[in-house]
Amino acid sequence: MQAMDPEIQPPAENPAPQALAAPEATLAPEPLALGPDEQEYHGLRWIFIGGQGLRAGWSVTLFLVLTVLFMLMLGTAANVLIKQILHIKTGDFTPATAMIQEVILFLSLLGSGSLMALLEQRRILDYNLTGPRRLFHFAGGLAVGFAGLSALVGALVWGGWLHFGPVALSGAQIIGYAGVWGVVFLLTGLFEEGAFRGYLQYTLTRGINFWWALAGVGAICVELALTAKGQGLWGVYGIALLGLAPCLILHVKKTEGAPFWQAAWATSTLFGFIHTGNNGENWIGIFAAAAIGFIFCVSIRLTGSAWWAIGCHAAWDWAETYFYGTADSGLAASGHYLTTTPSGNVLWSGGADGPEGSLLILPVLLLLLAALLVLYGRRKAAAPLPATAKLAG
Repeated sequence: MQAMDPEIQPPAENPAPQALAAPEATLAPEPLALGPDEQEYHGLRWIFIGGQGLRAGWSVTLFLVLTVLFMLMLGTAANVLIKQILHIKTGDFTPATAMIQEVILFLSLLGSGSLMALLEQRRILDYNLTGPRRLFHFAGGLAVGFAGLSALVGALVWGGWLHFGPVALSGAQIIGYAGVWGVVFLLTGLFEEGAFRGYLQYTLTRGINFWWALAGVGAICVELALTAKGQGLWGVYGIALLGLAPCLILHVKKTEGAPFWQAAWATSTLFGFIHTGNNGENWIGIFAAAAIGFIFCVSIRLTGSAWWAIGCHAAWDWAETYFYGTADSGLAASGHYLTTTPSGNVLWSGGADGPEGSLLILPVLLLLLAALLVLYGRRKAAAPLPATAKLAG
């Protein structure tokens, strides 16, 4: 908070001659009291508290811990509900199992986000969920997400790498499953965008610099090198290397807004990292997940909120899983409208990964980015960036 300006007195009707005779003489301003954002802390308090309250590093750590704890508690209760009461087979990707999983994830995010907002004395909407024309941007994201996935499917069919089969549903089933999967993927968009482009992106922006971003991205890569198997990890390495030079240049030039892009580098790499646990993922699919995470960060800067990203994410997954019936990040669901079968070279068809594992996703992602820039790029960046602390936390 900035200190208020001293009260300005109106000029006298007849100014004193002495004041007119020496216009170059000025009074030295009295020192102003430091506002909350400018207070200096010492000792143990300095380690945890910065100019904007709890330092960003501690906030992120606490947020992740709380989210995992909520997930464990709610997941335990859900297992009892699924196995002992509903007798649902958990190994299948069905609307019922997906709904339960997404409700758990969403409630976990809501719980941890609410506690962090209370601790940090913010509103939960402050984490990139405010901004102008939110409903309009959400609807725009829905349209672009469905169109983008449709363009990818169309390219695969045109090249002979994807073939349509018979319609899998009929009558009221079409509407029923469309609605259920719509709710599932709306919850998916709310959870993943609320966590990565919401809380994490906002919080890291207020307390990150190039070296902290590099340390975080490097730690993710080391973790993959020590524990991960398969080719999916090369997708994470790719996005990590791709963001290195631009973020370093922003740091060297001391570009205004650099912390936002350094945070985007870190959150996008982490977003790719969490997808390495999915069965059937290849390195192209992992890279695509991380890259679309970065595009969603761009949407925040251009629209002022994460609502475009939430809509785009939900519609993309809905079209992929329900409407076209393809695999989604290596997961094939039941209760889809159309049926499709990949064929040919896995690099082009995506194979078990689905359309996201095809090389054709790369130009489609460029089209998504171009659509964002055409629709919103002519306007001044709208994202309300949090002020960055003097010492990154």
